[in-house]
Amino acid sequence: MYDVRRRALLLLLTVISITLSAQDFSADRELFDAYRQENMAVWKDYIDRLRLTEYRPATPDRVQTDLLYEYGYCGFIVAEAKKEGKEALLPEAKRYVQQFREHVEAQKGQLPAGHYEMYMSAVMVYELRLHIAIRPIKAMSLAKEATRLAPEDPLVLSYYGTSLFYAPKPFGSKSEALTWFEKAATYFKDSKWEYCWVREATKMYIRQCHEKLGR
Repeated sequence: MYDVRRRALLLLLTVISITLSAQDFSADRELFDAYRQENMAVWKDYIDRLRLTEYRPATPDRVQTDLLYEYGYCGFIVAEAKKEGKEALLPEAKRYVQQFREHVEAQKGQLPAGHYEMYMSAVMVYELRLHIAIRPIKAMSLAKEATRLAPEDPLVLSYYGTSLFYAPKPFGSKSEALTWFEKAATYFKDSKWEYCWVREATKMYIRQCHEKLGR
């Protein structure tokens, strides 16, 4: 009887695991398609339903993936709020950045190597653009530290490339940014990154670097 119950429990757990994986896969594909179509309303919908703290049971991998979507959406909403005529979005942008900061800090010590530094650097960049706090040197320092901690992580490498792409001289450099984007692209070739929006963004930045550098 014990063996029967044990087999039944294992079967149930397997089914649940497969179902959750299928849901995650479906969500990633939908969000990836929305990114390519520049339909960020889909992302807003998804992020508004997130519970990355103790109130939302989730696998570590899913929490990490969701943080990546928050990072991307914050970049979008901050950029939108800074456009002329869209100043009404500033309170909303500040709210999303604050939420992102809280979620990153809640996961400190549980994220892959370099990810805490990468995300905190992004938070500081967003706060700088929103005039919440002015820490550009610290933001760049964290981005660089992330590459030391995770020298083969394409997310980290691409983020540092982005930092260099946008930072003014003497901190930034399109030529150096291109080197980091191309390095990230080699690791993004793995099939597990198929529906990762950062892989797509990296391709875009490589094209832009070539255009700006006249290559």
